[in-house]
Amino acid sequence: MMARIKNRKPAKAAPPHTPLRQALDAHLVWMSATNFSADTVTHRRDSLASFIAWAEVRAIEDPVEITRPVLMSYQRHLYYYRSEKGRLLTVGTQRDRLMSLRAWFRWMVRNHRILYNPASDLDLPRKEKRLPRVVLSEEEAERVLVLPDIREPLGVRDRAILETFYSTGMRRTELCHLSIYDVDRERGTVFISQGKGKKDRVIPIGERALAWVNKYLHEVRPQMAFEPDDGLLFLTGSGEPFQPDPLTQVVRRYIEAAKLGKSGACHIFRHTMATLMLEHGADIRYIQQMLGHADLASTQIYTQVSIRQLQKIHAATHPGAQLGHSSEASHLGADPAAEELLAALDAESDEEDNGE
Repeated sequence: MMARIKNRKPAKAAPPHTPLRQALDAHLVWMSATNFSADTVTHRRDSLASFIAWAEVRAIEDPVEITRPVLMSYQRHLYYYRSEKGRLLTVGTQRDRLMSLRAWFRWMVRNHRILYNPASDLDLPRKEKRLPRVVLSEEEAERVLVLPDIREPLGVRDRAILETFYSTGMRRTELCHLSIYDVDRERGTVFISQGKGKKDRVIPIGERALAWVNKYLHEVRPQMAFEPDDGLLFLTGSGEPFQPDPLTQVVRRYIEAAKLGKSGACHIFRHTMATLMLEHGADIRYIQQMLGHADLASTQIYTQVSIRQLQKIHAATHPGAQLGHSSEASHLGADPAAEELLAALDAESDEEDNGE
């Protein structure tokens, strides 16, 4: 008797490899070959793929067909675009996609794929200077930190993750890439390898966060890791390395469970760390080094500082840096440099899935 053959949905046909898509593939290969970070290459690919999909709906499949009016039409599309939930694209996201286009067309001109650059004088939306939309107070941060059930292995891991975010203010991708060898328990530091812009940095981690990381390393991680173990610090329940989006979901659940009336995930701790240290009197150049910011327009006098001095400032101004540490907070005031730093943090959040 012949076996019944199940009906299967036909495989979705791959999009035709048009000249636009060929140019995108070549551009991404060039970016990888010239040592752009994998995250930057992925981001550029996604931004330009959105433009190509928009162009192909309008029967535009070759770079030579793209003129300045076409790009202006796409810019209007970005301005009026709404997501499935009815949300507009932020100005930062619109600007970022147009900057990707400018870089791509500049590359195509240099590589003789087109004769002129239609994006060369494309006007970009003006940057907004906004302070962080959501920041936790010291008390609110503590309410989130105590939520993981530390009687369970995953609760210990989650407490270590939350404490690390709160203490260091590192980006979620940086935490995903942390190795067990990047945490120096003797010196109380964390080595961030190839952060944004492919730059390394060493930053302090507070005593309390370090204590939870040690507990996780000794009591939990050995149960979760399996061979071959690549040495990444934080692992999922199935022993896999964390990816940014699942990590965001873990952190978001605790913030929602705290019932603070505030929303956010990993990036909210980056905002919070910077704000609380500023309120407790930290010099802004130390905050800049903690965050890994290369430059802030309003603070041109920044200089590199030693990790030893940075550790002292971190211990003195971060409310969660030491076991049992507490102090009275000073007022942040209207420091233009501080406002510029916090605005830069808010712009960063737009890059991480529109603020996670």
